[in-house]
Amino acid sequence: MTDQAQSFDKGLGLEVVFPSPGRIMRRRMLKSKGFLLGLTMFTLVVLMALLAPLISPHDPYDQDLSQRLITPVWTEQGSWEYPLGTDYLGRDNLSRVFYGARISLLIGFSCMLIAAGIGTSLGLLAGYFGGIVDMVVSFMITVRLALPAVLVAVAVVALIGGSMDVVIVVLGCLVWDRFIVVVRANVQQIKSMDYVPAAKAAGCSVFWILMREIMPNLMNNLVVIATLEIGRVILLEAALSFLGMGVQPPMPSWGLMIAEGKEFMLFEPYLVMIPGVALFILILGMNLLGDGLRDVTSPEGGA
Repeated sequence: MTDQAQSFDKGLGLEVVFPSPGRIMRRRMLKSKGFLLGLTMFTLVVLMALLAPLISPHDPYDQDLSQRLITPVWTEQGSWEYPLGTDYLGRDNLSRVFYGARISLLIGFSCMLIAAGIGTSLGLLAGYFGGIVDMVVSFMITVRLALPAVLVAVAVVALIGGSMDVVIVVLGCLVWDRFIVVVRANVQQIKSMDYVPAAKAAGCSVFWILMREIMPNLMNNLVVIATLEIGRVILLEAALSFLGMGVQPPMPSWGLMIAEGKEFMLFEPYLVMIPGVALFILILGMNLLGDGLRDVTSPEGGA
């Protein structure tokens, strides 16, 4: 009885078989087109990032001015040696797109982990203790929401200086609001469930109750928020890199590639379109994946 839950109806003498939670989850995943499409897009970008050293035809940092501004292969002047053409310094666009996926995913996941740590911790404390703790955390949420993340990031990075480490720390400290709001609201509901007072009566510590009784019931919501926040962070990083305040040259960030190609946009639009399409696929995939996970893990979803 590994894949199905069974019960026995004594009145009728019939065995009733109910689908297990795992089977229900798989059925929902296969029925959710948005989830499958988002998972496919995300998997494609992850494979690009992991296999970049193996599938890149050139070194993304190599410059060859004699090969500058070669158009993509689908144009008349295109060459299969550079399938997506080259930039204004003669660097291979395809290789830079592959390695750019690494940077985007690294920044996205790193910022998400920082934001999840801050938001989840504060949300747990505010939802469980309430009172003055909840008031302080609610004030922090209000202050954060009153400050546009992009403007704050631009100001901080302009003062400190742009680099990948700075971008990760700054953005990670600016996108915790969704985590804290969702966690706080869920903890306020969960702490009134029977098993939480039972754990208190049994003498369990507050840390035990938060980590062993409450946190497991938050994981589905946290996973959904995390997927959405990764897409949001990647877009913010691309905006900062486009403004020259994010990842610095010669690193192949997609936002930086768009910024470097904007001067040639009227004559060589592929320089902007190629990293723009890659960015679009990743962010759309993350958002579809997040929406699909929300539908798949929702208790109201159909089996």
